[in-house]
Amino acid sequence: MAAAVRVLPASPNWYSSRCSDASGDGRLFGFAARHRVCLLDVGDASAPAFYGELIGHTDRISGFAFCQYPGQSSLCASSSDDGSVKIWETEGLAPVAEHGLHQNAISALHWSPLVKDLIVSGDEKGIVVCYWHNRSDSQQFFPEPRTIFCLTCSPHHENLVAIGYKDGMVVIIDISRKREVLHRLRGHDDEIHCLAWCPVPGEEKLPAWQDELQAPSEEGEVPNGEVTQDTTTKKGCYLASGSKDQTIRIWSCTRGRSVMTLKLPPTKRRGGAVDPAVKERIWLTVHWPPGHSTEIVSSSFGGELLLWDLTQSGKRKWTLLGSSEGQNHSRIVFNLCSVKHQDKELLFSISMDRDVKCWDLSTLDCSWTMPSLGGFVYSLAFSPVDTGCLAIGVGDSMIRVWNTLSMNNIYDVKTFWQSIKSKVTALAWHPTKEGWLAFGTDDGKVGIFETFSSSAKNKPPQISSTYHKKTVYTLAWGPPTPPVSSGGEGEQPSVTLYSCAGEGIVFQHNPWKLNGEANDINKVIRDTNSIKHKLPARTEISWKPDGKLLALGNEDGSIEIFQAPNLKLLCTIQQHHKLINAIRWHHEHGSQPELSYLIASGSINATIYVHNLKSVVESTPESPLTITEPFRTLAGHTAKITSLSWSPHHEGRLVSACYDGTAQVWDVMKEEPLCNYRGHQGRLLSVQWSPVDSDAVYTGADDFSVHKWHISKQEHTRPPQGKKSIELEKKRSMQPKVKTKKKKKPIGKSPAKQDLSDAMNGDESAKEMLLEENGVSDHEGEKEAQEAELPDKVSMTVSKDTSSPAYDYSSFSLPKPFVTQKAIPVKKDPPKEKPTPDASLKKRKPRSILPFSTFMDHRSKDELHQDCLRLATCLKTKDNNEDVSPDLKDRIHLGLFADRASLHKMIDVEGKHHLENGHPELFQQLMLWKGDMKGVLQAAAERGELTDQLVAISPMVGYQAWVWTVEAFVKQLCFQEQYVKAASHLLSIHKVYEAVELLKVNHFYREAIVIAKARLRPEDPILRDLYTSWAALLEKDGHYSMAAKCYLGASSPYDAVKVLAKKGDATSLKTAAELALVSGEEELSATLSFRCAQDLLLSRNWVGAQEVLQQHKTLFGQRLVFCLNELLCKCLSERNPCDRKGLVPPCYHSWELNREASFFDMVIEVWQNVLGMDTTEQATCAREQLHSIEHPPSTSNTPPKQVLFRISHDLTLAALSYQTATWDEAVRSILGAVTRSYDAGNFTLMQEICSIILPEGCDNLRHKLDSTNSESMDACRSLEGFVAYKRLYDLWWNPPKDSLVLQKAVLDPVLCPSEQTALEKSYISGQSSSEETPDQTAVEMDENLCNTTEVHRCETESDSRTSSVDLVDRQSKLNGCEVLLSEEIAALQNTQRDIAEVQQILADMIRQHQQQRNNLQENTNGSTQESNLQQSSETESDKPCSDSSQMNCEDEIKEPVTLPELTKRLLKAKQKLAEFPDNLKVFPFPDVLECCLVLLHIGSQCPPELHEQALDLLRKHGSADIYKKAGRRFLT
Repeated sequence: MAAAVRVLPASPNWYSSRCSDASGDGRLFGFAARHRVCLLDVGDASAPAFYGELIGHTDRISGFAFCQYPGQSSLCASSSDDGSVKIWETEGLAPVAEHGLHQNAISALHWSPLVKDLIVSGDEKGIVVCYWHNRSDSQQFFPEPRTIFCLTCSPHHENLVAIGYKDGMVVIIDISRKREVLHRLRGHDDEIHCLAWCPVPGEEKLPAWQDELQAPSEEGEVPNGEVTQDTTTKKGCYLASGSKDQTIRIWSCTRGRSVMTLKLPPTKRRGGAVDPAVKERIWLTVHWPPGHSTEIVSSSFGGELLLWDLTQSGKRKWTLLGSSEGQNHSRIVFNLCSVKHQDKELLFSISMDRDVKCWDLSTLDCSWTMPSLGGFVYSLAFSPVDTGCLAIGVGDSMIRVWNTLSMNNIYDVKTFWQSIKSKVTALAWHPTKEGWLAFGTDDGKVGIFETFSSSAKNKPPQISSTYHKKTVYTLAWGPPTPPVSSGGEGEQPSVTLYSCAGEGIVFQHNPWKLNGEANDINKVIRDTNSIKHKLPARTEISWKPDGKLLALGNEDGSIEIFQAPNLKLLCTIQQHHKLINAIRWHHEHGSQPELSYLIASGSINATIYVHNLKSVVESTPESPLTITEPFRTLAGHTAKITSLSWSPHHEGRLVSACYDGTAQVWDVMKEEPLCNYRGHQGRLLSVQWSPVDSDAVYTGADDFSVHKWHISKQEHTRPPQGKKSIELEKKRSMQPKVKTKKKKKPIGKSPAKQDLSDAMNGDESAKEMLLEENGVSDHEGEKEAQEAELPDKVSMTVSKDTSSPAYDYSSFSLPKPFVTQKAIPVKKDPPKEKPTPDASLKKRKPRSILPFSTFMDHRSKDELHQDCLRLATCLKTKDNNEDVSPDLKDRIHLGLFADRASLHKMIDVEGKHHLENGHPELFQQLMLWKGDMKGVLQAAAERGELTDQLVAISPMVGYQAWVWTVEAFVKQLCFQEQYVKAASHLLSIHKVYEAVELLKVNHFYREAIVIAKARLRPEDPILRDLYTSWAALLEKDGHYSMAAKCYLGASSPYDAVKVLAKKGDATSLKTAAELALVSGEEELSATLSFRCAQDLLLSRNWVGAQEVLQQHKTLFGQRLVFCLNELLCKCLSERNPCDRKGLVPPCYHSWELNREASFFDMVIEVWQNVLGMDTTEQATCAREQLHSIEHPPSTSNTPPKQVLFRISHDLTLAALSYQTATWDEAVRSILGAVTRSYDAGNFTLMQEICSIILPEGCDNLRHKLDSTNSESMDACRSLEGFVAYKRLYDLWWNPPKDSLVLQKAVLDPVLCPSEQTALEKSYISGQSSSEETPDQTAVEMDENLCNTTEVHRCETESDSRTSSVDLVDRQSKLNGCEVLLSEEIAALQNTQRDIAEVQQILADMIRQHQQQRNNLQENTNGSTQESNLQQSSETESDKPCSDSSQMNCEDEIKEPVTLPELTKRLLKAKQKLAEFPDNLKVFPFPDVLECCLVLLHIGSQCPPELHEQALDLLRKHGSADIYKKAGRRFLT
């Protein structure tokens, strides 16, 4: 990945004893910035370069140190609030090891200078962990149960570690011993901020130290006592410590006591005495530079660095670093470290002013300063006048102005913070005035800085008196529009400032009169275009560079173009449908002037659109146009677009910044992505093309950094898709989610508390109010956390943030005096609502209700004497002049002793104090005393501070006031979403309907119903309405039974039944049916019961089905069907036990069955015995019920269980006819059942049914029929046909068991699959029944055929008993098949086949014609037509249509048939069909030719006369190709 050329990185973390360090080889300097470590390459002394970042921690980093062991300078370690310590390799920027041994927040960390793999860390509970990473071994120590602030390993003795604690204690431990503590060094009385060992071992006394060592120095030289210790310890070593108590102490290790104390001097810059507030804000870090063993560097108040000379005695021991103005830090310094560089020793410092500085210790001058950023980079802007001057708007409430062209200092950055006090979200340079920079902030402020003047450093900006209500999104300078432009020439500015913000309004500010009122430009737009409707919320504004056109982007995704100066609406671009984030006009100075009409826009949708407005502008239409077609579309990003910038060096080059974490350069005219930059670690918020370098782009992101990168150096060309963007997501999710609950207190003063001190003392550092991001939970982070979860909520955009952050710091910096009362309990981080003042005062006596007058009466004696005199004078004048109230002037508290009017004044003053200090309840109490309760209630209602207590007291004012107060309280409760409580209060003033409505609107139906039922008349329509609305809601969410209860409550059982049945499973249907029955909905109940029974049938539960059906008389017929169905299934499963068992075991009744009788007799017996069908009336009634139901014809797609059920229906009718001996009906019903199984393509089922119902064939049925009724005779013939058809196949598939050889000879050819399927397909395509039977049959038959053949072969081999009887029997059976060879039916079927064939050809022709037409439309050039034709015909022949149609297609290709010929053929065939007698056409019949073929296949066993007849029929009618092919072997 091509890294950025230059980077302004994220700021170093604050309040950490060691979170920055330099590598041993002097090449790298690293510092912790939030949850990452930023590495700078400092090898070149003149300026640092950005080296890279260590990414992996998920929370603020609290400690960072390099390994100082020779040869390992690329290793470093970091500790974080996420509980882990990680070891990194800086070469690859990758982690190499980590541990999570600490249970508490880690507060200090150091890499031992002597042991190359030892990292020592300490936490807030006082536990020290030593971790040897090479062998990943660790050991824990617990020298003191106190909070550790810092620790440092000795550079001379590998086992010694010095530890500094929060309470001022310093301890030296030996990690090689069991009882580890060597010394407890007492002397400091506040936090230890830093410990530094002397770089040289031994304790040679320096002359200057004598004054503190009064004790005889000989005690160190006792000859015997310490010989056992090794020499370094014996020689000892000095240790320096810096503490919050403003002193530095030097300790002797051998003596275990302090040998020198240095007190911080009050430096001049602070004007002599140290301000008490500054005392609070101190961080005293010390550094003992290796090359200067007699000198120590320390921080001081407010950012100065001091060099102490330990050899000098007397007061003046220190020198200030940074001689010239502006070299020093402006805020406290946290960390110091140094490196040897060639011959110089360099010192690095990090500070609260967000600068990293490098000092030369030999000259004490600052070599370079690296600025850093403490917030999201919301805005970037290059000055049009001062080339290369880049303004950066940052979330840390400061603006940076970076002179990017500066030669001697590449990070030449000025910082502006005065009066900003909020995140800087928008910037715009004045087009002509040098150094005029407009800014907008997160809290809606708009102002102008003059950045150029030399005194600018301290000059506050002008602030517009008109504030926006929400975040300022965009600023733009543009020509004045009315009313500003209406003045004369000399009286108006050439350009005015336009600002657009989160509430959707654009203001025009007059830069000459910022304190005047700004104008809402919507007013002008309304007047000019006479618009009546509501205008959309504005989110983006952009003036065309020539000042003639204004583009406004709106929240609904539309962009409106207006003409200056009166803002006439020219057109609306309706392209994006989400909030517009960025609009940019193309520059004017290209060689193609028409490009200046290009306007690029980006929104919350990831696509960028470019529109060309040339034609619109030049035609100046009468009424505004709407544009819906983009000129160019740039697609590729995967998240919202936050910023766009056209290249000033090219034509039609655009760069976009996006939430997917990348910036993309586009060639707009070609719609082509050119290059993608992925160097940021977060979402991009702003982008600017460099005005001087055509290859450079600047981007800002929510990783707190600005990168400058080169387009030509990037390896990617387009934004990441899929996996890549997932990785970027991951990278982003690594960003810390801000914990809502912090550890008890961050190290040092909790920064929030630090802030308070600022706010109270009005110190210049008030800009730090939002101690953004530096280890403090901050709203940026908070928002980040939300955004990680809601990637595309409009309200969460960063560049356009319409929501206020989750909580904001105003609660910390309430400008109210009560802040001074013992800095409110800031410990718990975000204060819940308002900090309750009582929390910190539990043990005090209750607050006085009259504190002001009490205080005034406790002043000095003189004052009190004055009071007495003043009071006497006043009362005297009062006596003389009755009606004048005494004038107490400033001594209001004397009202206690004067008349009522004065007392009222006093009460008002006291009340005001209470309100200012945030004690409204005391104010209310006072007003109650005064008797002005009405005022209190009104004030509380306006401020939304009504309480139950106030509402309870309100009746004292009167009935009306009470009702008014309750209503106001209800509104307040609704606003706080306490709807139920609000409803209860409404009831208290007898507003039942309002209470019910309130609950209903907010979906508290249950509660609303309780109130309505308890308080209203039962017939009140409200109640029914509640039930039905609730039911509708429940039904929508799928809570059907609950919804049913509601409908029942609303006394509409019909709806209840409907909603219960909605789920459609058996139990729901059953319940619904019962419910309908109870409610008297007989018919509905019956239909539901029947549906339920059918459901149960699918799961083979006949017992359940009968139970459901027996409740309804009207379903008696269905009960018979279900009964028969059960018996039929039983028979079938007994006949074919091999059938694989269903998942659900069947649930049969345990009926007594008469197995001897025929199937129908058995069924009727069960009907009579079990279902109680005794009388003929019942039977006729059932028959009528069933006759009224029409089942559609079955096809091969009908599920088998359904086919079986419909067959049962037919057979039930047959059985009823059989019982009443109406044979004609019976025959028809049986035929219906048989043909239904035949149509469904289930041949085996047909066989089984014939065998079960007609085991003896049809003879005895024929005898019972009325031979005069031709229709029933036809039906019977048809039935006989099917029985014979079944028998024919039986004989063919179960050959006699005598001749295996014969059988093989006969069967093998049959098994040739092509012939077999041809044969079967013939039987389908030419089938005589009017319905079409699909191909499945063929397949099934084929399978059956193969299976049975296999079985029989085996049998044949095993059993070779022959029987002549068998053969004779077969002959007679075959003779019985003569029925099938009917000449006239063969002719009829042939005709029907012809008609079907012609129709098929016609259909194919039509399809082919359509296909050709489509192809022609697709490719207009004629050359491809032929190939298309061929193609289509090929595809036709590959279509899985029936074989016959395939043949036709082939024929058609050989000799195309004309349409007239086909029509003629069709007519002829239809006439022929009409000549056949009708009785033949009524009932279906098996395919005669197919039967002929089967007979011929049976071969030698077939009686010769049948054989002849079959051949004859085939010759005569087998004209269709398929029969020709199948019969070829017999006919030749």
